[in-house]
Amino acid sequence: MPNTKTAEKANRQNIRRKIRNVKQKDTLKESIKEYKKLVIAKNPEAAEKQLSTVFKKLDKAAKTNIIKKNKASRLKSRLSKKIATPAK
Repeated sequence: MPNTKTAEKANRQNIRRKIRNVKQKDTLKESIKEYKKLVIAKNPEAAEKQLSTVFKKLDKAAKTNIIKKNKASRLKSRLSKKIATPAK
């Protein structure tokens, strides 16, 4: 348990930040899953549109340190390859 008022406030802030970060990470994962479903369904127009939203979410997550910058770059590269060469 926190002993001081500042420690209590820091604890409250950490809880709020964790909730925000988990929510952002979950929405990122959901958008990636939706994109992969569109690629498998061979719907290139919708997949292209979804890819831009996935890129936006990846960049935002990397900017706010939800994920690391290189992970965002790696995912963007791999997801771009999927639309260029659909899954077997």
